[in-house]
Amino acid sequence: MIDADMTLDETAEGIRTMEIRGAGRIARTAVEALDEHAATLPAATPREFRDGMQRAADLLLATRPTAVSLPNAVRAVMRGLEADHPVDDLRAAFHGRARAFVASSAGAVERIGEFGARQIRDGDVVMTHCNSEAALACIVAAHRAGKRIEVFATEVRPRGQGLLTIRRLNDEAIPTHYIVDSAARSFVNEVDLVIVGADAVTVNGAVVNKIGTAPIALAAHEARTNVIVAAETYKFAPLTTVGARVPIEERPPAEVLPDEVAATLPHVRVRNPAFDVTPPEYVDLIITEAGAIPPTMAWMIIRDHLGWSIDEFRRVFERS
Repeated sequence: MIDADMTLDETAEGIRTMEIRGAGRIARTAVEALDEHAATLPAATPREFRDGMQRAADLLLATRPTAVSLPNAVRAVMRGLEADHPVDDLRAAFHGRARAFVASSAGAVERIGEFGARQIRDGDVVMTHCNSEAALACIVAAHRAGKRIEVFATEVRPRGQGLLTIRRLNDEAIPTHYIVDSAARSFVNEVDLVIVGADAVTVNGAVVNKIGTAPIALAAHEARTNVIVAAETYKFAPLTTVGARVPIEERPPAEVLPDEVAATLPHVRVRNPAFDVTPPEYVDLIITEAGAIPPTMAWMIIRDHLGWSIDEFRRVFERS
């Protein structure tokens, strides 16, 4: 749940500044914020309510362009506002959709953990990158099932999300090696399996995830080590079906180099992309709450589980 004292603007700022982070957490927090906003939004007519909710949705959608969980979540709860019902009925229906989405999201992580744990054998050494709820669910579920495992967890520059990961693993008493991102290839031959999350999965099975994922997947591919991606179905990117690309967010340079240091280097430009793209040929399996699929079947998740119609694809693509 979001902090009841947080306004919609504060929630948007928390997502933008990565105080609220992780694709699943972002999606749930955004939906909860919209639900709180819907409950208090002054509106005399259905149109005023719809317009006010759309402005709120647009504010949240502008915060993190890469994580498609956000627009998919917002779309899931905003659908239905087109109906010309009394405002109180629209509020009640919106609340129901929001509660259903949050419950479904939490349940999806648990199911992914169950499916993913089956891919981890007793005695396996697993490598993970960034702080993915879904990837950690697989590792923790395997450990709780009694499998003896070890984990290599990366630092995750420049924001250090790996620290969140190793704290969770430590709380579960899972033996863990904490390494800098650039050491992943040095240790990949000691690893039996790589498990990562995703911020977006495209129609051809390419995976957009935290910067540094692609070189780890390449190193694993060269070492003939399987790579598994754990991702809820709402992290699949419908607009890639009609040729849209997932935008790669580039974050403030100060995350990499303090402004006072950068000011002394006038000929240096700091680049800070937050994500990279792992080609589908470097991914062996994508585990969703609907089951495990090869990357080549990503389009089926978009078709069967997200429910986007061709007309919706066209309308949204034309607006973008």
